Amino acid sequence: MATKAVHVSDVPNLDQVPENAASFSIFATRIPTGVDLSKVSDDSPKFVVIGHRGHGMNILQSADRRMKAFKENSILSFNKAAKHSVDYIEFDVQVTKDDVAIIFHDNFILHEEHGKIFETRVTDLTLDEFFSYGPQREASREGKTLVRKVNGNVVRWDVESDDHSCTLQEAFEKVDARLGFNIELKFDDDVDYEEDHLVHVLQVILKVVYDHAEDRPIIFSSFQPDAALIMKKLQQRYPVYFLTNGGTELYDDVRRNSLEEAKKLAVEGGLDGIVSEVKGIFRNPSAVREIKESSLSLLTYGKLNNFPEIVRVQHLMGVDGMIVDLVEEITRAVDEMNTRKVVGDVKGESSCGIELSFLLNLISQVIQH
Repeated sequence: MATKAVHVSDVPNLDQVPENAASFSIFATRIPTGVDLSKVSDDSPKFVVIGHRGHGMNILQSADRRMKAFKENSILSFNKAAKHSVDYIEFDVQVTKDDVAIIFHDNFILHEEHGKIFETRVTDLTLDEFFSYGPQREASREGKTLVRKVNGNVVRWDVESDDHSCTLQEAFEKVDARLGFNIELKFDDDVDYEEDHLVHVLQVILKVVYDHAEDRPIIFSSFQPDAALIMKKLQQRYPVYFLTNGGTELYDDVRRNSLEEAKKLAVEGGLDGIVSEVKGIFRNPSAVREIKESSLSLLTYGKLNNFPEIVRVQHLMGVDGMIVDLVEEITRAVDEMNTRKVVGDVKGESSCGIELSFLLNLISQVIQH
């Protein structure tokens, strides 16, 4: 992909650019402030539910039909999530070879042809090439058969309700306007990116957001530390969160290896929050308090978030929200929790403290095995 030789230190943030600055037309459109994760009323904190890749990621080897109900990262999946009381949908955005922001999770796209498997890096494709995979928009056309690697094996990407791939612009145009977007800025863990390349890719994505977001709440997030920092430098209107495994996996980049490092990066870089693998906060519960005391929001993701009981625990811990796969079940659990909130408040803080201590001890024992 061609890149622009632009250094982040040379790019003013949105608030510093005159509205008539033609040389920075990407920044010219004023947009409303994005998301407020703090409250739903004067005294009631909002516990946010975010649908993972829409209505949930596809786990093709799972016996659970819910994990293969709708094609992940598709307009169909996004609008199915909107039928429940989900606040946001999360999805992965990459930029094609011809500079189009598209929605797709994997770094490589695989297809089967004549019994052979072909693998291509998504960002090496043009938009037309990307659209040639999977279900097609025109019934008369046949797309390349999508497959996916699962635990070293290649399996067909079969779901009960399939859908064609989409661009970020299409998501803005076709997804229920009530839904907020958690846009994950997707980069390959195994690639070292130059700063000018990151700036260019993020500017392509920002142009789509500025042109089409209107009043829709937006959160940006990324596992790529420099991408998160640059996105915050490029604009101040929308919150930027740093994604971390919270120490559950280790990387060469030390910034990715603990909640402590994530907090340090977020504070020093002026980011708005952290999105941690849920096991990371259960292994280090005190980090939740430290993150919140640093005026950062905290969200979580991970398979444990598919259990309704985990909702209550994280709410008691002070977590602001969860990214979940089982949208219907978890939104129902959160609705029930909110309904019972007044009764819970009557019990007092000591009761909650005892309950939280017991639950954290139980969960800690479970995840260690």
